[in-house]
Amino acid sequence: MDLSNIKMVVTDMDGTLLNSNHEVSSRFFELFEQMKERGIIFIAASGRQYHSIVDKLEPIKDDIIVIAENGAFAMQRTTELLATPLPNDAKNSVLKILDTVGNIHPVLCGKHNAYIKSDSKEFEAKLREYYTDYKVVDDLKDFDGEILKIAIYHFESSEKYIYPSVSHLEGSLKVKVSGENWVDISSPNAHKGYALQKMQERFNITPAETMVFGDYNNDLEMLALSDFSFAMENAHPNVKKAAKFETLNNDEFGVETVLQKLIDSHI
Repeated sequence: MDLSNIKMVVTDMDGTLLNSNHEVSSRFFELFEQMKERGIIFIAASGRQYHSIVDKLEPIKDDIIVIAENGAFAMQRTTELLATPLPNDAKNSVLKILDTVGNIHPVLCGKHNAYIKSDSKEFEAKLREYYTDYKVVDDLKDFDGEILKIAIYHFESSEKYIYPSVSHLEGSLKVKVSGENWVDISSPNAHKGYALQKMQERFNITPAETMVFGDYNNDLEMLALSDFSFAMENAHPNVKKAAKFETLNNDEFGVETVLQKLIDSHI
């Protein structure tokens, strides 16, 4: 595998770069410095909130691009590169559908804040891992600010208990099972693939010069934009089918193992 032409590395966070304790390894930060020396652009692409991603990557935040909210929002330092909000008329119609689904927890996701109803302290504790900046409101339907997406959480299985109720929205909106517990609903163009395509165009980088890592269905579109797409060993079957290569799981330094090969190829 010739990795000597790679100019951009893109990785998902949860289940990919982060281990099962939601931590970034010290090994990754060491490898990042070597990528930086070689002029390789690094992009963190996640369903997480922008501030949550930056918190995980604090030591290198000024040297990377962040694609947040499943591709609806992208930042480089203090510069906004992309924002694709949910259509204004979609929020309440989606929330009305969600009212008929039991045991779920919707989150309205803005650029810098998330909004929830405080009806579950257990969920609020879970939320803090993914959304470091959030506010509690009385009624989500009354919120009239700009929203990038609606994220919905189920404690057991998003694919089994949430997706069947909202799958019919696919087409008019983007509906993604983005993790074991999450479904995200956003604008049709608010996905990681669209955001990555814009970054490739911005920096004049081709799929042959792009390396991508992912583990879940919300990574499928961006994996398709890379000749060097890697599924984690722990990835969803759809991701393993779509990716061109496979690496170790997120607790066995799957991303770091490939990045070491990348750096060695650039010596």
